[in-house]
Amino acid sequence: MTLPAYSSFTQWYTEGHLASYVRARKSSGGILNLLEAAQPAGDMSDPAVPDLVLYQDLLGGTRVSGDLGGGRFDVTSDKGGLFLAAPNFTNTVIVDTNHQLRSLAFPMAQWQCVLDEAGVSQIAFDRPEIHRGTFTSPVIRSAVRSLWALSEDEGVPSRLLARAAGCEILAELCRLNGAPIETTKSGLAPWAERRCIELMRARYMEDIGLEELAGEARLSQFHFARMFKNSVGVPPRVYLTQLRVEKACELLEHTDLPITQIAMEVGYSSNQVLARVFVKHRRMSPSTYRKAVRESTASP
Repeated sequence: MTLPAYSSFTQWYTEGHLASYVRARKSSGGILNLLEAAQPAGDMSDPAVPDLVLYQDLLGGTRVSGDLGGGRFDVTSDKGGLFLAAPNFTNTVIVDTNHQLRSLAFPMAQWQCVLDEAGVSQIAFDRPEIHRGTFTSPVIRSAVRSLWALSEDEGVPSRLLARAAGCEILAELCRLNGAPIETTKSGLAPWAERRCIELMRARYMEDIGLEELAGEARLSQFHFARMFKNSVGVPPRVYLTQLRVEKACELLEHTDLPITQIAMEVGYSSNQVLARVFVKHRRMSPSTYRKAVRESTASP
């Protein structure tokens, strides 16, 4: 193990010599840091950082050799293939061609308490097999794709989205590495469901965190997200979005507030973000919705 040369993976890709290759960067309060980069062939090694870093090769057909914390490897990656770099390890990565990747960095200081809640030690990621070369996982690929698409809509992932996606990915990594997290098919107790929904309705405009909702239900974050979906029918992030869209509809129908102000009122950073979310859920823009509702009301 090497003492970290940088305080985070994000700092390395902001200040290090690979920073110029970054094409997009998204972060949510240091909970889960997303990055997309287009890099040339050559030495793409990273210094030690206190983050668990998941890489995805977006193009495939790339020969990669090096050591990510589990011993030397030499592989050709598939499109969508995954690599996992151990925290606090100065890795070696040599790539034979231009390549494009996405990375998700889990700052262990943020996630250790979540793993502890689920009864999983960090040692689950210290086993060499999962850091040796490339692997595939439809679950992780789907989670990364959804996370990136939702981040494109919202600009940065919300705390709720970042925690929920991170829990899903870490649970799958634990399973692949032989330390599965116990799953549950039950729903929330009625009192817990009621308290969580009341909290979300009262604070829908805030960047509420998964840890707050799980704490309200007295559950671990890993188990809460699954149990909420079993009870309500959708994940907590989707339910919160539905609440925001419903409130936006009320304000569009019954007030003359500018759409930019309505976006702020329901918890979005701009009218563009509200428009993207609104179109996805209502199949029309906020301004079109307002016009249609008022024309319908005015008709005899």
